[in-house]
Amino acid sequence: MISNISDIIPRKFRKRTIGVVLTIFMRALLNFAGLAVLVPILVLILDSGNITPQSYLGRIYYSLGFESHTSFTVAVCSAVTLFTIVKSLLLMWLYRVERDYIHALYRYLSERLFVKYHNRGMAFIKSSNSAILARNINVVSLSFVTGVLKPMASIASETLLLLLLFVAAAIYSPTAALLIIAIFLPAIWLYYHFVRNRLNRYGTEENQAQRRKARTVIETLRGYADIEIGNAFPQMMRRFEDAMTRVIRVRAKNATMAMLPQIFTEVGLVIGMSAIVIVNLGLDSDDLRLLFGILAVAAIRLMPSVRNIMYGWSSIRYNLYTIDVLCEAAIDEEDMRYDTSDDRFRFTRSIEVSHVSFRFDDADTDTLHDLSLTIGKGERVGIRGESGVGKTTLFNLLLGFYSPTSGTITIDGEKLTAANRRKWQNTIGYVSQNVFIADSTIAANIALADDPESIDRQRLERVLAAADLKQFVDSLPKGVDTPIGEAGNRLSGGQRQRIGIARALYKDCDVLFFDEATSSLDSRTEANINEAIRRLSEHNRQLTIVVIAHRESSLEYCDRIITLTDKKQ
Repeated sequence: MISNISDIIPRKFRKRTIGVVLTIFMRALLNFAGLAVLVPILVLILDSGNITPQSYLGRIYYSLGFESHTSFTVAVCSAVTLFTIVKSLLLMWLYRVERDYIHALYRYLSERLFVKYHNRGMAFIKSSNSAILARNINVVSLSFVTGVLKPMASIASETLLLLLLFVAAAIYSPTAALLIIAIFLPAIWLYYHFVRNRLNRYGTEENQAQRRKARTVIETLRGYADIEIGNAFPQMMRRFEDAMTRVIRVRAKNATMAMLPQIFTEVGLVIGMSAIVIVNLGLDSDDLRLLFGILAVAAIRLMPSVRNIMYGWSSIRYNLYTIDVLCEAAIDEEDMRYDTSDDRFRFTRSIEVSHVSFRFDDADTDTLHDLSLTIGKGERVGIRGESGVGKTTLFNLLLGFYSPTSGTITIDGEKLTAANRRKWQNTIGYVSQNVFIADSTIAANIALADDPESIDRQRLERVLAAADLKQFVDSLPKGVDTPIGEAGNRLSGGQRQRIGIARALYKDCDVLFFDEATSSLDSRTEANINEAIRRLSEHNRQLTIVVIAHRESSLEYCDRIITLTDKKQ
């Protein structure tokens, strides 16, 4: 486990990790000192008659020139109080250092998981469950740092404190040290023996149940219409309730386990105190009181320490699954790198697809095989073919989402690769059958890459007119700043497609790709969209348009049409 955790923590955090280890050591020393300074008060209360010149309190008493027991007691109590205040402030500062480290590491892991999943590309995202990826990014990273690393720090600090207390108790009173062992070790062993295999299983079960619950919610909201018409909501609700029942059942078991440390330690302390009374019935009462007092002072800090160790160990076992998730993701320093360049291709001649084949990793045959074609600048090219011949796959290759299994795609003679993909994607626009609409305003959806305050309003007005959105936008209460709801649920299909066109025009693209952009629209809306695209092309003959469509009517404005046939091998 330790080696896996070491692999997860990035190199840039390892120096800070050493600093946090030092703070753990300092916290243990401060807590030990805070407990040790209570001993003089205990002696003054229970054994004040033994303040002799030979005792350490006696040496302090006579060297500082105290003349009365009362003034000495006040001075000792004041010094202990002042030390406790300073110690508490230092502990708060040390805890802040640890807290900032934990939060910084959570931020780092969560952001890198986000970038990691993004950088793995469309094929990975399409083959993965979005609810699981979202939970890994938002929940697993947090559970790792708060449920594994933070308890490990707490266990290290409390264990060191226990060792210091035990050594001090052994020096001061071997009997007290033996009693501490007799009280707390059995409690720790019983707890470990009772719950060690259960907690790991509970954590894994809850994670799986939470994933099922999140997946059910996302699928229900995303597929509302089909689920409602198909009367499938009762079945989805049963799935949700089953997952929720599992979560509650596991949490209830874990809550029961969380009570055990306090029960074991309190029972152990009562048994230990009773044993002292029974075994030492014949001792002098002052000795018995002092032994009781030492044990009581130790118990003040030992009981919380033992409980914290047990709680921390329980939390680690419960969240062990996060280590597997993060190790599987294999986050490294490179994962934070993503291309933010605004550079563009100087597209002046043509796009050439030369003997391109593509096969998915889990497929036995090529989706596209030995395909060659050329698209000249300013052309309006239609691509058609039966379902399954690879039209969308070809688009994903042209968009740079996939890399050919063999063959090349070149732009003005320059090969399209992962290294220049961002540069190419800055040059093109894309309108799909289901245009992505963010839960924001019309302006923010068109200027998708811009911060709201940096949107070019004049350019926005031009593209609204070009995409035939001006009249619709002017009818809205807040114009382009009108919120349009999650997934654009306040928009018609035609309005969504026009926003997609306006988005492509806003970035001043040189090539505009349409992937079945009108297939889900009625014939009148389709005709209007096609007319808008035709006008765009006529007003800017340098704009290259590539269209995938099933219907001939969607390709009428094209200069030529390429028909794909099934030649898979």
